[in-house]
Amino acid sequence: MQKLPNITSLRFFLALLVMIYHIPQFFHNRGLPSFNDLPIFNKGIEAVYMFFSLSGFLIIKQLFLEKEINSKIDLKKFYIRRALRILPLYYLIALTGILYYNFFLPNIGIEMPRTYNLIDGIILLLVFLPNVLHLSNPGGILEILWSIGIEEQFYLLIAPIIVLIPSKRTVFFLLAFSFIFIFLYHSSLFSFLMKYKVMFFYFSFAGFCSFLKIKKNKFSEAFSFIIYLSVALYFTTNIFIENLSQFQYNLISMILFGFFLHCFTQNTFSFFQNKSLVYLGKISYGIYMYHSIVMQLVGFLFLNFFSKYNLNSITTIITSFLLVIIITLLISHFSYRFYEKKFLNMKRDYRVLK
Repeated sequence: MQKLPNITSLRFFLALLVMIYHIPQFFHNRGLPSFNDLPIFNKGIEAVYMFFSLSGFLIIKQLFLEKEINSKIDLKKFYIRRALRILPLYYLIALTGILYYNFFLPNIGIEMPRTYNLIDGIILLLVFLPNVLHLSNPGGILEILWSIGIEEQFYLLIAPIIVLIPSKRTVFFLLAFSFIFIFLYHSSLFSFLMKYKVMFFYFSFAGFCSFLKIKKNKFSEAFSFIIYLSVALYFTTNIFIENLSQFQYNLISMILFGFFLHCFTQNTFSFFQNKSLVYLGKISYGIYMYHSIVMQLVGFLFLNFFSKYNLNSITTIITSFLLVIIITLLISHFSYRFYEKKFLNMKRDYRVLK
């Protein structure tokens, strides 16, 4: 299957947006200097939504191509590939979070109130319902897992549907599903969808856009420029969120992200082909998963060691950002090379497209 270095590099920038969103929050909550006054520092949630769209674009495209080329989809191999990519790191972080909040912190004299039954929490993590556990505020290390749960829940639903629906009707299904689901998501009759952040519409609409790409439906350069400009404004200003309801904001985000990914993958950008950026994109899953743990470490250092040096606010802010980002990148690099890659190499035995 054709590699998309643009998309791989994009993953890194999305992970970076999530980090610079969480770092100021974490330090502010601990009484330390922080900075998030620019809109770009408050786009971490939107970066996750873009991650949803990106995932839907790639995975549904893969399912489309498999069905088109092989006249069928091997669900067993599909789920094994997903498991090998997601589960090793997901369960490692879940285990770390459970041990950290329920055993390590109490043993060093830091009590964190637990509003959920520990056994229930472990079961929710095991069966990929971290978005349900998220409501109990189990701690940042565990809370970030909600998005991984939503992603896997979507593929448990969508892959069998794509298997069953005739190929010529799949694109219509994805488009209809996206708009129906976003209405249901914001409906008071289905409030549990919003409660548990079941944002399947981001995945499905981007999947629809991936079908347009497969059929070589290209957008004009002028339209692509408008989309690029809109995405730039979306992440660097608050223009899109002002005076919009939550429904309108999600609707615009869903459509904008899907169109953006279609445009972004039909062009070659030398900047995004950079080998270093592509590699950072490859380890972006680790960046997303490890940064919350690293924030705990860096926060501990500031509260217990750096405080004696009376660092001014600017030095504290810059140092906190740099330490969290650099340490996260290093851990993600070694995790990818010596842990995740062992499982990723196993995916070769279950590929159906070359």
